[in-house]
Amino acid sequence: MVLQRSHRTIGEWETLVGEQIRAMRIASDLDQTHLAGLADVSVGALSNLERGKGSSLKTVVAVVRALGRTDWLEALAPPVTVSPIQMLRAKQKSPRMRVRVRTNDPQPGRVR
Repeated sequence: MVLQRSHRTIGEWETLVGEQIRAMRIASDLDQTHLAGLADVSVGALSNLERGKGSSLKTVVAVVRALGRTDWLEALAPPVTVSPIQMLRAKQKSPRMRVRVRTNDPQPGRVR
């Protein structure tokens, strides 16, 4: 598995997620007070999330669930289809074969 690095900073990701949550809230015709009530979080916590000003994972999950977008959460943690142990075993090298060297060389002086 190749990890792809994003050139965005953590702050930029927080802002992007917050903007998307805000857009979903507005598209759902909800104000912050109503969505905060549905998610059982404070209005301040929702406001911070939408502004990208730091938020707990609990708040993100609660708000995303209240918006009916659990597909986001599923995309973050897809089911594991390959066992990490199997991957490690596949990467391990097979033991090298030992080559025996004759002690009685029939051609002395030959360069090996």
